[in-house]
Amino acid sequence: MLAGFIIVSILFVDFSTAYAQRRKKRQKEALVEQSQIILTNEDETSRYRILIPSSPTEHELKAAHVLQDYLLQISGAALPIIKAEKAVSAFEIVLGQNERLDELDIGINLNDLKKDGFLIKTDSLRLVIAGGSEKGTLFGVYTFLEDYLGCRMYSPGVKVIPEIKKIAIDEIDDLQVPALDIRTTHYKITWDSEYIDWHKLSHDENGGRPDWGMWVHTFHALVPPDIYFEEHPEYFSMVNGKRLPTQLCLTNPDVLKITVQNLRKEIAENPEAMYWSVSQNDNRNYCTCDNCKAIDEREGSPSGSIIQFVNQVADQFPDRMISTLAYEYGRKAPKTLVPRDNVNIMLCSIEVYRDRSIEEDPTSASFMQDVIDWGKIAKDIIVWDYVIQFPNLISPFPNLQVIQPNLQFFVKNGVTAMFEQGNREVGGEFAALRAYLISKLMWNPDSNVDTLMNDFLDGYYGQGGKFIRTYIDEMREALLESGAHLRIFGSPNEAADSYLTPDLIDRYEELFDQAELAVADSAEILERVRIARLPLDFAIMEQAKKIYTGDRGLFHKVNGRWEVRTEIRSKIDPFTDLCIREGVTRVKEWSTSPDEYRSSMYRLLAQGMNEHLAYKKPVIFISPDSTRLRPEARE
Repeated sequence: MLAGFIIVSILFVDFSTAYAQRRKKRQKEALVEQSQIILTNEDETSRYRILIPSSPTEHELKAAHVLQDYLLQISGAALPIIKAEKAVSAFEIVLGQNERLDELDIGINLNDLKKDGFLIKTDSLRLVIAGGSEKGTLFGVYTFLEDYLGCRMYSPGVKVIPEIKKIAIDEIDDLQVPALDIRTTHYKITWDSEYIDWHKLSHDENGGRPDWGMWVHTFHALVPPDIYFEEHPEYFSMVNGKRLPTQLCLTNPDVLKITVQNLRKEIAENPEAMYWSVSQNDNRNYCTCDNCKAIDEREGSPSGSIIQFVNQVADQFPDRMISTLAYEYGRKAPKTLVPRDNVNIMLCSIEVYRDRSIEEDPTSASFMQDVIDWGKIAKDIIVWDYVIQFPNLISPFPNLQVIQPNLQFFVKNGVTAMFEQGNREVGGEFAALRAYLISKLMWNPDSNVDTLMNDFLDGYYGQGGKFIRTYIDEMREALLESGAHLRIFGSPNEAADSYLTPDLIDRYEELFDQAELAVADSAEILERVRIARLPLDFAIMEQAKKIYTGDRGLFHKVNGRWEVRTEIRSKIDPFTDLCIREGVTRVKEWSTSPDEYRSSMYRLLAQGMNEHLAYKKPVIFISPDSTRLRPEARE
């Protein structure tokens, strides 16, 4: 009896301990749940409704439908959309500049959100997503989906929508206002309506800029030389003592009158546009008549006559922003003249290198100073920046690591808008990655760029992402170690001694082989990895065309005869076919479709190698090489 009693007692103690542990666990879970908002339940139901203002704006209504649609896809729960005049409930997702915000008294100042900023905040059982006067609420919804529910949009065709039956939200207090008022990038992959809204961009589905009436180089449009030059050459530039229809004479009062008249007509035809460019044509033949020259000499820059003229135009349009270029001859800021508050300065970074950031590169010192000087006197500045190699759109271009520090520098010095000119054609080296990073960094230049890049590479390339990250990093390191400059007008041949040496190319090939092997079981992701490899194949073919013969040229000798290298021939068709499948329209900025590139390669191969008598013979210069003159002669 005693033994039996002891056994029963032990079992009772064990049972009591287990019961206490389970109870403690349930209590802990209950406490966690009390501090969370349970938006949807495991049985695909929800007590919540999406509350919009009584008179919602177009963007607030769209935000509600976007949230409703994604919550349905994520959880299976369909939340109703209700207007604010309906009965109050504790279970609300309050969207937009909503009447309910006054009742909740959560301390939000909607003016602080400007046009596009937003607040995501939990308040007791409610979730609030309130935005600025334009797309702020819509941007807030997409940020909520991405940052708090794990959704991603890497490209218009590659999205991540997790399956979460029970959506539980911890406490949130997330206020975001963009560092830049206007955020545009010239990548066609971004010309998608949802991509634009998800990544908070300012252009439209055609890459256009709705806020802008006239863009750049508008002197000819405002005072057309074909109408005025013959009878009034004095309206145009005096260059070396002669009037030319290249730029305008900015001190001629009739030029000001005609400019204002024609600009007024343009604005009447497009009254919604805020920004109107009154800016120099794309040449350097500015006016040097006595009056213009006197202003420019006094101000230490041809920007003097430009700003004086543009200020006068801006005075006639106080409800519009009048934009002008600080570009080439007019890039340096004037000494004493100050742009009007409604004058926008458009600075162009075309001259700077891309191997180091603007602040780190000594060769960018003058541009850096110009940005600083304009930042001190102008209230509205847009920078036209360049993030691609124009002569070779599909070519390795290791500039990714300078995008963030350059954006940070611009914002620090008063820049309020960015136009990041990428590829206006389809495709280009890492087009999806570049568009993704640039969009994120224009919204918040202080984002963790490594986290952004790794998230994209892993999400877009799967198991191949880590090898592509190594490829990006090693190419960048090779460029910096070489000391070479990276130019937007460079080429793979120019990089043959820096980041595209034979040994490095072999290493890059090895990394892409590993990336392809890692994703071989997914045809879709394998295709993306091979698209990322196109620039490397392009560089190999371009270098082979220049080298022409030997182990890395187009031709090599086999049994005493010149033959096409199989390694090159085998790249041409896969390269071209993949470009066509991807929709690539140009290999170079203004010319050369993929099919045209294929034809040019096959023409070269068909020409063959005709060995000249001078082939590989020593060369002796009869005349001196001008590039090797003594230093004092070169100076």
